[in-house]
Amino acid sequence: MSELITAELVDVDLAAETKQAAARSLAQRMVAAGRVTDLDGFLADVAAREAQMPTGLDGGIGIPHCRSEHVTAPTLAFGRSAGGIDFGAPDGPADLIFLIAAPAGADDDHLTILSALARRLMDARFTTALRAEHDPAAVAALIRGEEAPAPEQALAESAESAESAESADSADPAEAPGPPVTAETHAPFRIVAVTSCPTGIAHTYMAAEALRQAGQAEGVELVVETQGSAGFTRLDPAVIAAADGVILAHDVEVRERERFAGKPTVDVGVKAAVNRPAELVAEVRAKAERGETTAPAATTAPMDAGAPGDHFGIRLRTWLMTGVSYMVPFVAAGGLLIALAFAIGGYEINSAPSVAEHFVWTEATSWAALLFQVGGAAFGFLVPVLAGYIAYGMVDRPGLVPGIVGGAIAVTVNAGFLGGLAAGLIAGAVVMAIQRVHVPTVLRGVMPVVVIPLISAAVVGFLMFIVVGKPIASLQKAMTDWLSGLSGGNAVLLGVLLGLMMCFDLGGPVNKVAYAFAVGGLATPTDGSLKVMAAVMAAGMVPPLGMALATTVRAKLFTKAEQDNGKAAWVLGASFISEGAIPFAAADPLRVIPSAMAGGAVTGALSMAFGATLRAPHGGIFVVPLIGRPLMYLLAIAAGTVVTAALVVLLKSRRKPAAPAATPPAVLEAADPKVPAAV
Repeated sequence: MSELITAELVDVDLAAETKQAAARSLAQRMVAAGRVTDLDGFLADVAAREAQMPTGLDGGIGIPHCRSEHVTAPTLAFGRSAGGIDFGAPDGPADLIFLIAAPAGADDDHLTILSALARRLMDARFTTALRAEHDPAAVAALIRGEEAPAPEQALAESAESAESAESADSADPAEAPGPPVTAETHAPFRIVAVTSCPTGIAHTYMAAEALRQAGQAEGVELVVETQGSAGFTRLDPAVIAAADGVILAHDVEVRERERFAGKPTVDVGVKAAVNRPAELVAEVRAKAERGETTAPAATTAPMDAGAPGDHFGIRLRTWLMTGVSYMVPFVAAGGLLIALAFAIGGYEINSAPSVAEHFVWTEATSWAALLFQVGGAAFGFLVPVLAGYIAYGMVDRPGLVPGIVGGAIAVTVNAGFLGGLAAGLIAGAVVMAIQRVHVPTVLRGVMPVVVIPLISAAVVGFLMFIVVGKPIASLQKAMTDWLSGLSGGNAVLLGVLLGLMMCFDLGGPVNKVAYAFAVGGLATPTDGSLKVMAAVMAAGMVPPLGMALATTVRAKLFTKAEQDNGKAAWVLGASFISEGAIPFAAADPLRVIPSAMAGGAVTGALSMAFGATLRAPHGGIFVVPLIGRPLMYLLAIAAGTVVTAALVVLLKSRRKPAAPAATPPAVLEAADPKVPAAV
């Protein structure tokens, strides 16, 4: 611990009463020591880390920490509070506070030393000695490991143990020590674990040490991979293969977690491993005894797989929306490319020969044909991706193969969008059933790679080709024919329904269902399906545009933050980002949502009545040149915008005056620039 902490960085009588004041007091010592260059900037980084997760630990310990560009050298400051300071620990205030500061580009050697401190905090003799010592120089020496907390040199032993454990992380994990095994004893239960936290400095290593101690106490052979700032050394594949269970204790995504697929897994936050490691060991052993082999989440986690206790309807909606969300980028890319192709080469471009055989660099029609055929290729993935990621939302990565295969078969048998929905759900259900089958430990490693893909793809293929594919194809054809024949009152009623759905939850599940219905029709475009797409996009633009207009004409009815949001809503609405109205709906849902729905219904009905068509799945006013009957289309949007603005102004004018409520921030985290946000 040399040079990380000195007597000047120790305060044995810390007078602060809040964690912010404690961090400031200790950081001021770092500034005085020349370790921190900008006090406020460093404290902002500490606060940002604290906002991610409280840094209080059981046993009266607080470890605020961060990596910051304002830190010149790895530094540790220590404070002891007589009254205790709340750092969010389950068991109450902390009296031992360690402020850990690491430079943004800290070297691994120093971070390894910091991680060793985190491990030593798990030794009760070490913390007892810190509470008993009153000399700052002696405290600094204790933390550096230069003095033992007890006659038997317990602290030195703890430090040596921490260094050995750190070496074990960088050495071959297969050689990590475990309980002795003789011919007369059974092989111990083997667990592999991964720990990680947002900064990878403290909790990562404290969790690792807590799990090691719990494993030793339970007679379990437990090897930990720490994915922290001090380095990332992968567990030996042989160790993973021999493991009977897995513990993932993390607050950031586990790197390469597919290595642990097919084994009994406990997946928790990193603090759970610090606070209750013995429970986690017992839980993974119980899962192994029951034969539970659910795979961990993939590297790119699903949006939200839904908690096991959720109602089936909630989980079903989540699965479907996972598939739709992954499908949308293909929709945007393919649809806009096709729309541009029509704008450049006309609608007859769909009959152009393959550009692989005929392409003239100087001809616009060749470029149009290229855009059309690339867009068509992207559209060819819509149903397979939809099905694959519905299954992925249900069972993670093992669902991708049968889901994508089932979706491709749905395209082959002309089952279309509905076939993709069915294929995804069937694939997920089949994989779930396979995963419930108890298999010998020796086969678990090959289950997700060979057995599950083989069996699930075969079963899903059989069902889609022979059992459900053709009936769904017939239903899809009937729906397509109905859309093609829409006219008059029926079309207007459909427009009203789609408009209401688009504006009900502003980018939520109901909005996504309406949008997915419209996009599904673009795969096999007809006059009816193009009218549906136009009505859906027009209605989705209305809520933010209506709120923007309302804040312009009657600004006094809105808070200052809402007025600022209204300015941004003009652009968001024009871009078909329905989430632009979310700040208003969150602050006043009973007035804003009905107003938005009324405007959306008017716009959807008028768009259908005017016969406007749209081949692009997104783009807002920026694809107006690609819209059939564009002037009437814009009129429909304007009418809905006025209706929404008028209703929300009327409803807000009739409410009793009240103190303005807090308004959500203008930045809409729900909107993802990579994915069309209106869905």
